[in-house]
Amino acid sequence: MSAHLTWMIIRNNNSYLVKKRDIKKPFSTEPNNLNNLSSFRYNGLVHKKSVGIVAAPDNKGFTVVYKKAKAAPAKSVVKRTMKTGPRRSLYKLKRLLNANKYRTDLTKAALRRASAVLRSQRPLPVKKARAKKSD
Repeated sequence: MSAHLTWMIIRNNNSYLVKKRDIKKPFSTEPNNLNNLSSFRYNGLVHKKSVGIVAAPDNKGFTVVYKKAKAAPAKSVVKRTMKTGPRRSLYKLKRLLNANKYRTDLTKAALRRASAVLRSQRPLPVKKARAKKSD
């Protein structure tokens, strides 16, 4: 079934939609959705190729989850953990998406998501307490 036809079927009703009255854009909680927006472009269910970024299991780095387009459904999901430091990991992610021509339209969103995951794993800066003056 084509991606457009599948999108037309599931766009208004699926279990991942988050609909609330005060929210103008419908959100989606599906896996492999980089912006968590319910739109055809970011949808991880309907496309043969999709990209998702999640925190690594040990909270050091991030894991890239993507689909192989021509693999059997059971073997189509590939997970690659990147934890070689933030700068190198982001470079490897960019090269994975651009060099292989694998969803180049999602490169910027994937880099933003990965850098947000890496930023959340940094320890909070410790503020030094000011010493009281003694007279």
